[in-house]
Amino acid sequence: MDQSISISTEARYVDKESNAEQERFVFAYTVVISNDGDRSVQLLSRHWHVTDAHGEVQEVQGSGVVGQQPRLAPGEAFRYTSAAVLSTPVGSMHGHYGFVDDEGSEFAAPIPAFSLSLPNLVH
Repeated sequence: MDQSISISTEARYVDKESNAEQERFVFAYTVVISNDGDRSVQLLSRHWHVTDAHGEVQEVQGSGVVGQQPRLAPGEAFRYTSAAVLSTPVGSMHGHYGFVDDEGSEFAAPIPAFSLSLPNLVH
């Protein structure tokens, strides 16, 4: 069965939290998770791969997102904003969310890769 979870992301650089001299580059990202399927689902876990410009990967995993394990009925969406801190001005993120549906079936929904970069940075 196709679980029909769609995930969209948007990232932005947070200048006021960053410090280039200390190699601290903060990015906020907003995620919208939509249940396009015909069963209710609950988000149980997250697993992120955060990669900087040197190819260093941080893995982040845990229960839920922003302290919640949202339940989504068909047609519902959940939106949240979080942040990532890199030691380089460019990087990327991707991963997956772990879900369970009303039948007790667990499944993973992939989070497409997205870029983290300073505005107007040329590379």
